Amino acid sequence: MSLVSLVKIKSETEIKKGIQEALDLIQYSWSTSIENVVIKPNLCYYWDYTTGQTTNPRFIAKLIELIREKVSPNVNISIVESDASAMKCKYVFKMLGYEKLAENYNVKLVNLSRDQSETTEVVAGKQSFTLMIPATIQKADLKINVPKIKYMMEPVKLTCALKNIFGCNPYPKKYRYHSCIEKAIVAVNKVMKFDLHIIDGIIVSGTHPCKLGLIMASTDPVAIDTAAADIAGINPNTVKYLQLAKNEGLGNNTYIPKGIPISQIIREYPRRNIKEKLRNNAYKLLIRVGLSKRLE
Repeated sequence: MSLVSLVKIKSETEIKKGIQEALDLIQYSWSTSIENVVIKPNLCYYWDYTTGQTTNPRFIAKLIELIREKVSPNVNISIVESDASAMKCKYVFKMLGYEKLAENYNVKLVNLSRDQSETTEVVAGKQSFTLMIPATIQKADLKINVPKIKYMMEPVKLTCALKNIFGCNPYPKKYRYHSCIEKAIVAVNKVMKFDLHIIDGIIVSGTHPCKLGLIMASTDPVAIDTAAADIAGINPNTVKYLQLAKNEGLGNNTYIPKGIPISQIIREYPRRNIKEKLRNNAYKLLIRVGLSKRLE
């Protein structure tokens, strides 16, 4: 079983302290030999962090301060994201405050879709994928994933650590993977393994945005996603990519929670209830009916 920490903070002034406490609880130690660090926030769209949909730039700022205190003030840090079907990095970096962050903290913003890359073959769930590995990812001595906990439509159900790394795929038309999304998520994680996963749960989306003040950490993406599923009220055994990731050796689907009781977070998280699930199912049915009519 893998360690997953849960820490609560009262305000954003405690973010750096909270991150370090979360890392202490999983017995993480910083290496002083690190030269290049990659940080992957969740910048899936143009939603401001107050919606709970994207990573707070202040969270990343405090993480940068901590890295420079613990590793070296001269460490090279790159914040990375890639273009997607409906999101372009050149806009999202500016709109969500990351251009200002990069200027204030002297870090790089890297659009992985424009980075040099090498192609590699990988198999996940017996399906072969040809993927591009960006040079910035390859050269990093430490790769840190800073995801959010969010609901998604079937078949993904949950987006957190593993799904956020799928965003490192530099190919922008990611909708082409939707027919095999579970396997594609695992494939990307197999060729771009991150060392550390720190959840920004200061504001969560859930069924509505909520100030939760939560910070979680683990070196195991499967374990932290399993804990996130428990918090969100999703049976981890029904999340196909989680089971596949475990079977493909990316981590454990059992975990040891450290810090505040996970039951407390489960009570406070704005979880979906039965009515919400029924509304979502009805909405999905309407979409399918509409699509079938257009195809007739």
